[in-house]
Amino acid sequence: MRYTIRHLEKKDWELAMQLAWDTFLVYEAPEYDPEGVKHFHEFVKGDELRNMFMLGEYYAWGAYDEDDVIVGILGIRKHWHISLLFVEPKLHHQRIATNLLKQAFAEASLQGVTEMTVFSSPYATGFYHRIGFTDLDHEKTNDGIRYTPMRIELF
Repeated sequence: MRYTIRHLEKKDWELAMQLAWDTFLVYEAPEYDPEGVKHFHEFVKGDELRNMFMLGEYYAWGAYDEDDVIVGILGIRKHWHISLLFVEPKLHHQRIATNLLKQAFAEASLQGVTEMTVFSSPYATGFYHRIGFTDLDHEKTNDGIRYTPMRIELF
């Protein structure tokens, strides 16, 4: 499949968050209690993150297919902390998430950033390990969200 990666456009925010939500429901929600599912829904569908993005305070990239439809999303908070990485379920294992991260790594490096962090869901820890992330601590739960804090050094 052919796709391009570029900064997410403001007009695509809602579609990107719907992709994140739909993918979360398939792969992550079954591992979370109702509080965690509710908290994640508020995170991707609420105003706080959207407002940060609209003000340029939240970095986001999209992977767009040949029809210019979003098939992947990567979102990064201040201090280069990954907060969203989702790919259309039928397109997993096609290096879309890897290439989204590579784009972010390249831009971070240009800004002098030497490391990035993520709170990986249980589903994604193997993926992040394969990319080169290392665990900072054991799995934790906060607001019903299960995650493992991880980091990667950028060179």
